[in-house]
Amino acid sequence: MLDTKDILETIQMIRDENLDVRTITMGISLYDCASDDATRLCTKVYDKITKLAEYLVATGERLEKRYGVPIVNKRVSVTPAALIGATLDEAGYLKLAHALQNAAETVGVNFIGGYTALVHKGMTESDKRMIATIPQALSETKNLCSSVNVATTKAGINMDAVRLMGQIIKQTAFLTKDEQSIGCAKLVVFANVPEDNPFMAGAFHGVGEPEAVINVGVSGPGVVASAIKRAGDCDLSALADVIKNTAFKITRVGQLVAHEAAKELNIPFGIVDLSLAPTPAIGDSVALILENMGLESTGGHGTTAALAMLNDAVKKGGVMASSHVGGLSGAFIPVSEDAGMIAAVEKGTLSIEKLEAMTAVCSVGLDMIAIPGDTEDDVICGIIADEISIGVANTKTTAVRLIPAYGKKAGDRVEFGGLLGYAPVIPVRTESPSVFIRRGGRIPAPIHSLKN
Repeated sequence: MLDTKDILETIQMIRDENLDVRTITMGISLYDCASDDATRLCTKVYDKITKLAEYLVATGERLEKRYGVPIVNKRVSVTPAALIGATLDEAGYLKLAHALQNAAETVGVNFIGGYTALVHKGMTESDKRMIATIPQALSETKNLCSSVNVATTKAGINMDAVRLMGQIIKQTAFLTKDEQSIGCAKLVVFANVPEDNPFMAGAFHGVGEPEAVINVGVSGPGVVASAIKRAGDCDLSALADVIKNTAFKITRVGQLVAHEAAKELNIPFGIVDLSLAPTPAIGDSVALILENMGLESTGGHGTTAALAMLNDAVKKGGVMASSHVGGLSGAFIPVSEDAGMIAAVEKGTLSIEKLEAMTAVCSVGLDMIAIPGDTEDDVICGIIADEISIGVANTKTTAVRLIPAYGKKAGDRVEFGGLLGYAPVIPVRTESPSVFIRRGGRIPAPIHSLKN
């Protein structure tokens, strides 16, 4: 029997607390599109995506109306480009990038992910060609997202790839300088990348995935923040239960939408990603959750402990609400997409060093952080290496999405609009790690990776 209280509570979550399903993402395998001829490959890629995802957006819109739950994004992820384009030259990869963009426009999705290379143990010549095209591909397309996995706990860290990605990020920033270097917002560097992630910019369709799949990412920081505020002066054990119960309710909404979308599209349901994904809207903030837990300001002492507790409780509550949980599943702390994080940076209580410490206990990493545009390549590489090391050492996913904002200095602001929000430019340490970075090779895997 439906409980009137539960119905009214859900209505309040949607109306007043920014509850939404952040994305329905259709993963599509492109292995059968491979061809020695770039034009043929691009035609097959376009045809397959537009056929399978033809009704994705319309289905999402129908589900929004049926259940009254906003579904903010409808997206597509595909097999990593470097895997299906192994015979392509750089011109061929750029053709593929435009084919993916054209397909995204045709089916009407917000983003398409999978301009991706997996180079955690080494780079093939094809990987190098594909990675070299990332700046131009992202500058010439609007909806295409790119990711590169440079490390795993089992393989260690490919420092040659880290060094290359520092250069790629700077080139992308330059080529999109007239748009606040927004190309870098569509590019992420990973350790231990998940293959079923529905969130951009890191989504791609993994090598062990089926022909096509529906993955859903939920949201709801505002709902959790409100629940904590209502809980009042309780101890931390009781507060953890409040978060778990709230995460359960949020995830049940995502599970419902995922199953219904999969059924209507006749495509298997994959996973629900439990992540608390904030927006620039006031109140829809992970930072606000932490402050409602009792911190004077996010970034102050106690922040990492509060975030660790939040992340753990979200996972414990969410995993009971879905038959299959995957993706990133935790609390996101993207600076530009979280009004509370932005405020903390502007107050000076939240630094890039504190953000790095926080990433050790949450998902995913240094995300949507604007840094001075004149930051040297090797300093960017050092930031990447530090963050990736946290993932490798702790057997967790970490990632870096930095925006070296061309022409901007610390204290300036970059404006992206929409869900990407705006970001204050954060100062970074300028002491160079170049001698360390330029040694190259691989940082060996940690001893605890030897589990066989």
